[in-house]
Amino acid sequence: MEKTTLFYVIIGILVVQYFIHQLLEYLNAKRFESDVPEELQDVFDGEEYQKSQQYKRTNYRFGSLSDGVSLLVTLAFLLLNGFEWLDQLTRSISDNPIVMALVFFGLIVLGSSILSAPFSYYQTFVIEEQYGFNKTTKKLFFLDKLKAGVLTAIFGGGILSLFILFYQWTGPNFWLYTWIMAAAVILFMNLFYSKLIVPLFNKQTPLSEGSLKESIERYAKHVGFELQNIFVIDGSKRSTKANAYFSGFGREKRITLFDTLINDLSEEEIVAVLAHEVGHYKRKHIIFNLVVSLLLTGLTLFILSIFINNPQISLAIGVSTPSFHAGLIGFVLLYSPISEITGLAMNYLSRKFEFQADNYAKMTFAATPLVTSLKKLSKNNLSNLTPHPAYVFVHYSHPPLIERIRNLKA
Repeated sequence: MEKTTLFYVIIGILVVQYFIHQLLEYLNAKRFESDVPEELQDVFDGEEYQKSQQYKRTNYRFGSLSDGVSLLVTLAFLLLNGFEWLDQLTRSISDNPIVMALVFFGLIVLGSSILSAPFSYYQTFVIEEQYGFNKTTKKLFFLDKLKAGVLTAIFGGGILSLFILFYQWTGPNFWLYTWIMAAAVILFMNLFYSKLIVPLFNKQTPLSEGSLKESIERYAKHVGFELQNIFVIDGSKRSTKANAYFSGFGREKRITLFDTLINDLSEEEIVAVLAHEVGHYKRKHIIFNLVVSLLLTGLTLFILSIFINNPQISLAIGVSTPSFHAGLIGFVLLYSPISEITGLAMNYLSRKFEFQADNYAKMTFAATPLVTSLKKLSKNNLSNLTPHPAYVFVHYSHPPLIERIRNLKA
């Protein structure tokens, strides 16, 4: 089948995005030889710093390999009419639009999962194992993959089916109904993700009575933050890396602490980390991100509604018979540069919000324990202390550690 102009536009987008990504990775890797910043010399000695830089170099080389393979497979699939073959296979199974879409996307997701599994396995059981992070067993690794696949099939398949039903029932206005559905799903996940989804992968237990819980509750009362749900999650069964997060709204809001965080930090440092998370809530960052996410989803769906009926969108991926599922794939690929731009804006705002949350913790609790907690977490996670500014601008949702420390000490 003759290739269209949009087909080569997609090829160009994929190649340009790949080389921009590789250039940023290269620039970032050039900074791996930098010295330990003065503010962090009390935490990192020479040997520990070299270990963190070697960890980054290892991930850089592995990422370059996996990204290159992913690009080659995608280009080969496009150039060898893979989507056309997959579309014809789908049509041989059913002519129902919903069934066709489910089979089409199901086979794509399945193929992608099979191809990415060896890389994920190597990342977990070789790289993370080598640097002392991995605690995942092979049984748990594959069980996680299976659970994720089942959830994707159930939720993803259900949402896709409704998506197409709205398209069949309402024509050009399908984007509005799909937007309402997407908003309901996003709100539901924000409210109940920790209660319904997380337990499928991790055990969560209420924080036991004691000094830590009393300190957290005392701080929450001091800043007028109603908090009834404080949970500890068994993150240590997969990794030694530590984390904490805030989720939910109203009566469903909760603080979740990784057991590794409790083991790594002092009581005062844990409260400082939670003060930062409370800062996000108090500064309305969660609401803002939710609203912006909904608006961007609506905009994307509206633009999709304009182009989905254009047969050129299906032809752009080499599918000769126009269809909703082929048009959707073509649209996603063509729209990806705009997604990159909105992603840059969201990362920029996110970095600003992190500074604001740090400032809230500094004003309502203390700067010093937050600084020491950030240093410890960075050391334990072998974080990059000297990332390239361009890499930070594109990829970082949090400011680099050194910038956060300087802001907290200002």
